[in-house]
Amino acid sequence: MRSLSEIETTAKRASRAIGFSWGVSEEIAKSIRLLELFGLPGIKNINQYFEDKKVKKFENLNLITEKNLLSSDAFCPVTLGVSFLDQVRSLEKLKKIQFANVAYPIIFLSFLSRASEVIGKKIFITIDDNKILLNFNVSISSNFINEKFPKFGKNIEIEFIENQDNFTDYEWKNLYNLSENTFVEESDSLKQGAAGAGLTDND
Repeated sequence: MRSLSEIETTAKRASRAIGFSWGVSEEIAKSIRLLELFGLPGIKNINQYFEDKKVKKFENLNLITEKNLLSSDAFCPVTLGVSFLDQVRSLEKLKKIQFANVAYPIIFLSFLSRASEVIGKKIFITIDDNKILLNFNVSISSNFINEKFPKFGKNIEIEFIENQDNFTDYEWKNLYNLSENTFVEESDSLKQGAAGAGLTDND
């Protein structure tokens, strides 16, 4: 079994060989490593993407807006992913972001997962009819994970989820009140045994 370090190093070199700068190649490598870590087909999809890149033209999107539509070619998942990471601080202010026709959306997905960690928010994604939740670059949740990822995502919608507790105030207070049973009242013996107590000044 290949190590994650070996996967990242090889993906970086292959990306540079295909024509990307060393900086972008490093970003690709991190994303492929992440996909493999989560048990997703990163190596398989980046290989297929590189093969297609030799003969097909993918559209580079450098400035992302609320609605990103295309007239012909599919968006390049790498350029799109790098742009999203670079702009995520401003993009999170938008309620929803839409993309039409993204090539190899699983590659783009890995950049989005990293973006979730950068802003400290969960990101909810719809790829056509498939729904995916990214959790701070720690996990990817979806009933779509075990199925084959599409080569093209015709309609992709991204939504930033504001952080909030998954429990009510009542539930929290109930748990906190129970935890108070472990608190020990301070007694004279505890005071004497506390740090610094009982020390004798020999001067």
